[in-house]
Amino acid sequence: MASTFELIRPAPLSQRVRSREGLIYMYRGMWLIGWVPPESGVWRYVYLAWTIATLIFGVIYLPVAFLTSYVLEFSSFAPSAFFTSLQVAINVYGSSFKSMITYYFMWRLSKTETLLDRLDERLQNDEDRQKIHNVVARSNYAFLIYTFIYNGFAISTFFSMVLSGSPPWAIYNPFIDWRAGVLSLWAESIFEYIVMSIVVLQDQLADSYPLMYTLIFRAHLDVLKSHIRNLRMDPTKSENENYDELVNCIMDHKLILRCCNLVRPIIYRTIFVQFLLIGLVLGLTLLNIFFFSNFYQAVGSILFVLTILLQTFPFCYNCNLLIEDSDDLANAVFQSNWTEAEPRYKRTLVTFIQHVQQPIVFIAGGIFPISMNSNISVAKFAFSIITIVKQMNLAEKFQ
Repeated sequence: MASTFELIRPAPLSQRVRSREGLIYMYRGMWLIGWVPPESGVWRYVYLAWTIATLIFGVIYLPVAFLTSYVLEFSSFAPSAFFTSLQVAINVYGSSFKSMITYYFMWRLSKTETLLDRLDERLQNDEDRQKIHNVVARSNYAFLIYTFIYNGFAISTFFSMVLSGSPPWAIYNPFIDWRAGVLSLWAESIFEYIVMSIVVLQDQLADSYPLMYTLIFRAHLDVLKSHIRNLRMDPTKSENENYDELVNCIMDHKLILRCCNLVRPIIYRTIFVQFLLIGLVLGLTLLNIFFFSNFYQAVGSILFVLTILLQTFPFCYNCNLLIEDSDDLANAVFQSNWTEAEPRYKRTLVTFIQHVQQPIVFIAGGIFPISMNSNISVAKFAFSIITIVKQMNLAEKFQ
């Protein structure tokens, strides 16, 4: 157990740690779900069969099964069971798109790791290495939090609904009639839990990778700020050596921007899908909690609210911090010790300032910037749903 959670604590400086190690837990999840096949051998084909199975169940079967269930069995739903199913079903449709996008662009994540390795080679001292050690532990710790909350939702919903006498998500299954008896109910519920666990992991991976990568990008920006503050501070270095250090800082900044550009096409697609759904899903879940759920069902729905918030809020907050880091970086360049430098150094520094003044911004769907303001704006739709339901007295009419 100790070795399992070892990565959530910063490693000692005597141990060499690379930035990509902050993604170890995430890639273990990807391996488990079938996204990281072996490079060769017979097991590659066995593993590809598992990949196809998880994609079929998570991306195709579950969305179709939810819709079929509503068409064929709508009249048999109790209000609490219906809303517990509906809040997840809408999120499942979004999860299918996000999972396929993330899986398709896995090569971009791999290329980003290669660039992070080059940035790791630029670490100059123990202070730089400590920053990377800290962010590696923080990234793995964040993924572990996602894992506990996402799986906590699935487990709590499973038990609360089964003990209430109905399957957890009312997924259509032509082979099992859960109303036939207790054994049929448990068989259907276990089947639904297995399928939902696949989707939960796929959704977790699609939701957590933006946070993992941007945490690491911010750590390297922090290292770069330290390097910039130390420019021309060593009196023993010649002007040529100082100029070479400035050029190295510029190259490091370009590498960080290349990392951002590699993950940007994935992020703006997956976050855009989530922005489209967050208000509706959050509104239906709160509606279920306030009007239809018993205590145990409400616990599962509350954990589901936490998963919805984790899908966007941490990353959006990190995007705000990235913008602030860009401003700090520009200030650090301007406040560095350049006043007595040679003309060539000053000309290069001016060009560098012009580039670092452009903040690192991610755009959702190419339409609006990803930030806390954008996230709060789309989440407000949830309260509009609650207001409409209360004003029109729809909850009582539905019951």
